[in-house]
Amino acid sequence: YETRAKLQLTQPVSISGEVFGSSSLPIYLRAPYLLYEQKIYDFVKAHHRVLELGVGTGNFTLALARKGAGVIAVDISPNMLKLLVKRIKQAGGVVNTMVADMEVLPFEDDTFDIVASAGSLSYGDNECVLAEIWRCLKPGGKFICVDSLNENPIYRLNRWVHYLRGNRTKNTLRRMPSLKLLARYRHRFVSVDIQYFGAISFLAPFMIHLLGDKRTAAISNSVDRLLEVKCAAFKFVMVATKET
Repeated sequence: YETRAKLQLTQPVSISGEVFGSSSLPIYLRAPYLLYEQKIYDFVKAHHRVLELGVGTGNFTLALARKGAGVIAVDISPNMLKLLVKRIKQAGGVVNTMVADMEVLPFEDDTFDIVASAGSLSYGDNECVLAEIWRCLKPGGKFICVDSLNENPIYRLNRWVHYLRGNRTKNTLRRMPSLKLLARYRHRFVSVDIQYFGAISFLAPFMIHLLGDKRTAAISNSVDRLLEVKCAAFKFVMVATKET
């Protein structure tokens, strides 16, 4: 990621036609990210201190920045953060960044009203990251995240193929969120709300050719609601609240 970001920094960055957040994803994959953005809209206030973990190039950072809160975006890659600042600035947003390991965050206890994460949980030791999120949140603070779930064997096989092609690391495969990990969040936080998505996302590339993007997305979302998908899910959105 550091090398990739370094190469991108040498290229001119323009947001002309560039999209952020859920709008940058295929329609059939947007549902969990739309909900994640809705949770940010619902819970993040202008007076809040917000920490975003594993931000990469900031695809979802802009949604936080536009709420007017004091956002600190952290990542272990300095070049990723440089690219993030460049993108967010050109998009009209303001965000502070810090190079940090989310397993050992450089903040005092009870610092943030909100901790947010879009797809970063598998980039750190699960127990360390959970403990650091809980520690850094103020009493009554919320952890809002969207991430992948590693229960469905079809998705697990697909991730393994991506690893063999060099697109994933073995550590991210080992640390991909599971139902057992989500149970640990339920045990640690006083209130945890989780919604699951994408039971048939693996069929979407084939369905699109027959039905088109919008109908495929509509059918996929309907299946998730009707089946109350959980173990078969591709993605989940979680809001965990620390006790007061």
